[in-house]
Amino acid sequence: MIVPPLLAIRNLSKRLAGHVVLSDINLDAGEGEFVAVLGPSGAGKTTLFRCLTGLLAPDAGTIRLDGAAIASLRGRERRQIGVVFQQFNLVGRLTALDNVLAGRLGYVPFWRGWLRRFGAADHRLARACLAQVGLGGFAQRRADKLSGGQQQRVAIARALAQQPRLIVADEPVASLDPDTGAAILGLLRQIADASGIAVVCSLHQVELARAYADRIVGLSHGRIVVDVAASAFDAEAQALTYGANAELFAQVGG
Repeated sequence: MIVPPLLAIRNLSKRLAGHVVLSDINLDAGEGEFVAVLGPSGAGKTTLFRCLTGLLAPDAGTIRLDGAAIASLRGRERRQIGVVFQQFNLVGRLTALDNVLAGRLGYVPFWRGWLRRFGAADHRLARACLAQVGLGGFAQRRADKLSGGQQQRVAIARALAQQPRLIVADEPVASLDPDTGAAILGLLRQIADASGIAVVCSLHQVELARAYADRIVGLSHGRIVVDVAASAFDAEAQALTYGANAELFAQVGG
């Protein structure tokens, strides 16, 4: 019996300002699978991720999560997709716990979320998510008093509090030092393995993608040029993805 992928992108195309940014994109991700998307600046990664999260509507093609079109997801249904950003997007004056509780907004009436009046079960879940990312003792620490790596862990805990099926991570380690970045990707790898959540993550660092992803997708000029197991992303695959800059990316790790 063939198990359908959790995430299925079929024949996706998108134009912006009259230019083709994405063309005929086909991409799958299964439960618990970590897919890294690599490509030079301007390859279309950001546009792809904006379509994945429903921020942009594709001009053609479909994106389905567990069989349902992402474009059709409304309100609470959208909590199935957790997003982790490069710049964390935390509220600095709020505690780590309060920031994680924002992941529960899709589960409570609007007025409760506005007043931050979450129930005991939401608080227990938020604390459990903080513990899962290694910050169980930081619940009452203001977000702006945390290190960059700790802030990204809070952002991941916030995504986990949504209880998503899919986490979309848009260059989550770009603003972190190499060791901290590796730790964050290791955490996302652990979450995929333990929770069955699919992770689709855009990266610039080839070696980190090889180390933590199951599959690597190479995007170039809006098209997928490589889709292989991470261990098979060799010099030829790198050259297809980065073209004339492949050697530079190999030297600096993306």
